[in-house]
Amino acid sequence: MTDFDGDGNKSKVSIQAENSSIIYQLKKRHFIRYILIALLAAIIIKTFLIEADTIPTESMENTLLAGDFIIVNKIAYSFSTPRFLPFTTIEIPSKRIFNISKPQRNDIIVFRFPGYLNEIEPKENLDFIKRIIGCPGDTLLIMNKVVYINGKVNPASPTAIISNISFQKSGSRDPRIFPQGFNWNSDNYGPLVVPKKGMAVEINPKNISMWETLIDREMGNTAVNVEGTVITINGKPTRNYTFKKNYFFVMGDYRDESMDSRYWGFLPENNIIGKAELIYWSWRRNNSSAKNFFRAVRWNRIFKIIH
Repeated sequence: MTDFDGDGNKSKVSIQAENSSIIYQLKKRHFIRYILIALLAAIIIKTFLIEADTIPTESMENTLLAGDFIIVNKIAYSFSTPRFLPFTTIEIPSKRIFNISKPQRNDIIVFRFPGYLNEIEPKENLDFIKRIIGCPGDTLLIMNKVVYINGKVNPASPTAIISNISFQKSGSRDPRIFPQGFNWNSDNYGPLVVPKKGMAVEINPKNISMWETLIDREMGNTAVNVEGTVITINGKPTRNYTFKKNYFFVMGDYRDESMDSRYWGFLPENNIIGKAELIYWSWRRNNSSAKNFFRAVRWNRIFKIIH
């Protein structure tokens, strides 16, 4: 009910109440607008620009420790459409819109795991983090845990853990190692060439285990068939294949505790999500109770740049 004075005009109390109501409605609209803008900005940042991840294992020690929380730069190499619906785990087809730069040797990257040996499609949707060791077209060789790229030593990171106490002997076959059928192990490995887009390779019964899964993945089906000395791709006999994608060879810094390209093979470039840039938080997960909070936090690792 509106109050009026003796002349039929609205009272000061009524005018003040109406003004307060109008101001409240304006503030409410502004608040909702700010919330929507902030939500939209968060969706854009999360979807296209950066991603926050946690290091779950010891495979990158001592560069990255289990319990490190990191920022991943998703536009370090390319700008792509999202691979998940925002704030969900529902995967959708992702397409690269344009390239920004090329992944470089020794970059630490987060990527979608391409699958284990002989898997055309991975059974689980997993993200891994490793260091790039071999780039497209590189020839890689490991001798007594020393990595050689194109005939030159590729120095390990100063923070990597590489034990020199014992080695698996050269010529000793590890059945877990990619590719199967070669007398290689994690300490003495190669030489092998990292596939490059447009690179043609000869295929034969002796080396088909190196290329079979990659060819199947590029074809999107079980395309390779071997019968005696005859190799067919989608039913057509062939002795060579030209790769459609660029690939990388990646390894963990904790060499004896890393499940990496030595075990599951090459990483396609389009599986790379982004470059690990920054540790924004870190704590010892086994000592992270409220009582031991300050002791659990690794204060010296917070806001540490990743190299």
